Amino acid sequence: MAPALREQLLSDLRRADIDRYLALLLMPEAARDDLLALMLFNAEIASIRDRVREALPGEVRLQWWRDVLAGERGGEARAHPVAQTLLDVIQRRAMPVAPLIAMCEARIFDLYDDPMPDRVSYEGYAGETASAMLQMSAFLIDPECSTQTATASGHAGVAQAVAGHLMLLPMTQARGQVFVPGDLLAATGLERDGFLRGEDKTALSNAVRAFADFGREHLDKARSVLAELPGSVFPAYLPVSLVEPVLARAVKLGAGSLEASLQLPQWRRQWRLWRAARRGRV
Repeated sequence: MAPALREQLLSDLRRADIDRYLALLLMPEAARDDLLALMLFNAEIASIRDRVREALPGEVRLQWWRDVLAGERGGEARAHPVAQTLLDVIQRRAMPVAPLIAMCEARIFDLYDDPMPDRVSYEGYAGETASAMLQMSAFLIDPECSTQTATASGHAGVAQAVAGHLMLLPMTQARGQVFVPGDLLAATGLERDGFLRGEDKTALSNAVRAFADFGREHLDKARSVLAELPGSVFPAYLPVSLVEPVLARAVKLGAGSLEASLQLPQWRRQWRLWRAARRGRV
């Protein structure tokens, strides 16, 4: 990658996703440019809901990315730095395209306000988004070892998605989105509209804590599996080291999670990433 393009893309990632940017700096240098393209692609499709007023333009944008990945937008892709860089990675590294297309398809859910039906549906959504990112990162860092990482990526991705949606609770509630699985809401005496109204603080707290506990279960499973994997592939999972404090704070605050930030200060997040890299565990 040309130095000027690398600097441009690194700057773009830093603005779009500071945590993955900081994690990238701790990942193997030989794979950084390729990981950079993957992370920017993820940031692009994950932020579409925030950049459109209606669902249809968002669907058009996701379809554009699916067309790019299918090789149907050659001229347009060459004019788009992230698309062109990602296509180069796919060709040069023989990176599977199907998971990337599935990521685009899963992000259609973000464009609408349909409730998340249940935990199985949530695991499927997270599997095609956060888990796929981890699995593709593992592939780019150590292709041979990545054949053993599907289970770790699956559990870690669900935990990471839960933490992300907990941090986004104030925003998603304001725009009428509920990512907390419906069966967890029902178990705490709530349904979608009641969660959005936020009037029953006790039930709301129980729902938030149940969601955080759901993430914790997957985080514990991910840690168990990661401990058995070769250390060469561990850097792919560095972003997962930021999950635990978010879950812990959500459990502590309960309904307050819809009003307060669950995210650690940036310097503490950077320190957790560095510590995880040194210790080889999340």
